[in-house]
Amino acid sequence: MTLATLLHAEQINSIEYVNLTKISSKIASETLNLKAGDEIDVNKINKAIKEFYKFGYFDDISVKEENGKLQFLFKEKPSIANLDIYGYKTREEDIDSLKVLMGLRKGSMYSAQRAKNAKEILLKELEKEGYINSIVEIEVEPITEGSVSLTFNVNKGDEIVIKNVNYVGAKNLDNSNFENVTANKEKDYISWWFGQNDGELKLDQLSYESPRINELYFQNGYLDAKVKDPFLKVDFASNQARLDFFIEEGQQYTTNSITIYIDESILKSKELYPELKLKKDRTFNISKLRDDVEYIKTQVANLGYAFAQVKYDIKKDEKNATADIILNVIPGKKVYINDVKISGNSRTLDRVIRRNVYLAPGDQFNLTDYNDSVSKLKRTGYFDDVQVQQRRVSEDKMDLVVKVIEARTGNLILGGGYGSYDKMMVNAAINDNNIFGSGLSLGLSTELSAKKSKFQFSLRNPAIADTKYNGDVEIHNTVTEIGRDVYDLDKKSTGFSIGAGKEFFRNFYAGARYRLDFIKEEYDYEDDFKKIEGKNYYKDTDYLTSSITPYLNFNNTDDFYLPKNGIKTGTSLEIAGLGGDSKYVESSSYFKYFYSLEDKFDLDWIFRYKTSLKFLIDNGQINQGDSLYLGGPKTLRGFKSYAFGPDNEDGEIQDPYKRMFANSIELSFPLVDSAKMRWAVFYDYGMIGEENFDDITRSSTGAVFEWVSPVGPLQLIFARPLDDESGDDTSSFEFSLGSSF
Repeated sequence: MTLATLLHAEQINSIEYVNLTKISSKIASETLNLKAGDEIDVNKINKAIKEFYKFGYFDDISVKEENGKLQFLFKEKPSIANLDIYGYKTREEDIDSLKVLMGLRKGSMYSAQRAKNAKEILLKELEKEGYINSIVEIEVEPITEGSVSLTFNVNKGDEIVIKNVNYVGAKNLDNSNFENVTANKEKDYISWWFGQNDGELKLDQLSYESPRINELYFQNGYLDAKVKDPFLKVDFASNQARLDFFIEEGQQYTTNSITIYIDESILKSKELYPELKLKKDRTFNISKLRDDVEYIKTQVANLGYAFAQVKYDIKKDEKNATADIILNVIPGKKVYINDVKISGNSRTLDRVIRRNVYLAPGDQFNLTDYNDSVSKLKRTGYFDDVQVQQRRVSEDKMDLVVKVIEARTGNLILGGGYGSYDKMMVNAAINDNNIFGSGLSLGLSTELSAKKSKFQFSLRNPAIADTKYNGDVEIHNTVTEIGRDVYDLDKKSTGFSIGAGKEFFRNFYAGARYRLDFIKEEYDYEDDFKKIEGKNYYKDTDYLTSSITPYLNFNNTDDFYLPKNGIKTGTSLEIAGLGGDSKYVESSSYFKYFYSLEDKFDLDWIFRYKTSLKFLIDNGQINQGDSLYLGGPKTLRGFKSYAFGPDNEDGEIQDPYKRMFANSIELSFPLVDSAKMRWAVFYDYGMIGEENFDDITRSSTGAVFEWVSPVGPLQLIFARPLDDESGDDTSSFEFSLGSSF
């Protein structure tokens, strides 16, 4: 920086900013705090130069003055016009994630310090993956006066593999116990097989291993356990390592007594004891103690004591190997909500967010309401991320600050394809789950092929006039040509449904839906087909289905597209025969359970289970389309949709299937977190029958790739039937868009 001596003029005639593009002249003038007509103030100019540097856009700033003309000359930092990383990742998605982690992107300002910081981050990432002594070289190539091309050339160091892990002093816990909690594991014999350890050294995790093992001992009652820092010995000639842990186990303690000290006028201690996870005369477990602390804190916080503290003390009796637990509850004062502030929503209306927050200004704080608000906002599907921060205003007041990152809720889908049966296919859809930020959901779609044309319109309001009432309407028209062995069927269906419901209590919804369908079936048998006397064959028919379906639903999951915890369950009873031709009752129930293993095992794995149960009761007429079917992505993967149900190939009417049961177990793993990509392994089991559930039973297993894409949830399903029989319609690959587990 240079500053010309200002001697020749005492008054400013004009001010000029030269080579200034990163900030506006208006901001520059506000920063300078001088204008034409003012006297030159060297102190103000020096102060302004310092403020300009704080913007981080400039390499050099100089000032000249001549005959009252004050001139600021800026040398701006160049911007990054091109950014490449060679020698590390190959997939474009991985490289993009790496650039974000490094804090660099095209268009950002270049400085030697920023490049150096990015290099350090890159080296740490290499170290995390077990590469020792890696080298990263930076090439900076000027493109224009104000831009550069930045290249990081990576020379990956040696990848160290752990050949042996020794737990010296461990007598009561074995290697399998330790491997459940540690990141650095001994290489297994068949390391490439699923679930086996590859033995790669994770150097960044090494300092955390001893505390993890120590925690494991505390979970098993060894309160005197001591684990020293691990000793790593690397043989650079073979790139193999030996890892030693030195452990003093001590004795195992049993819980002797548990005492809770609390103001009985706030909450009776006798109400807390039955729900505690720690139990007298059982092995002490530090994790259960922490769970008990959180449980007590939640119960107290639910009464308005938001800043309650629960402190615990463990008194060991080494002679008898027992531990007395003392829990001291310090409630503080009751806390009330001062204000609910919302930020980050450029599209979604404030009222749409507020109606999903269970706490309002003036309300007494409730921790369950607070946690449920976060989950409900995430379940809307309007946001990629939701954070609700507690800001203490005074001893008895707090603000809730709701920070959201809005998701892309509107999609325009244009697609097509070719199938051996449908031939050329074209589909188009426009949908938005949050029209103009109002919370309304609108969908319009069409599908055209040689065998099928479909049109559908839907509109849903999850909170009519911001109340607990919801409503929806759907209109559809479908024309399908179905080819069978001896006949062709043209089936036309036109109708609508309208529903209304209410949230009666938290996460519990009840309502009813009315459906009206006009269905026309036209059968064209082959010219040489001869009907056998005494058999009942399909014939042209028109029928109307008019039904009412009362339903009950419960949903407390923590996300719309990718739940990690919670339950979805519901039951409905469709009663057909309200003036129409179809006369039946269909009962349908489902249950979905999601559980994250992150808290227990520090693994981003999700356990999922779902089951569905359906049965039909004939009240006079069940038409072909009313039968139950089994197979496909929603019920039994590894078999085609409608694989099991009435087989109508020969034109003879078959009885409908009236009983169906299906369930699935999945374990989901992360793939590319930033892109919301995961993969999972699954086991499916289903059964179906005309009068009994187990007339047909099948099972399958496989893997699924799942991606919450910009156009909705996408699943690629690779499945293998386990007990298929001759004639079954199996499917080793399925594609599903718009639905998830």
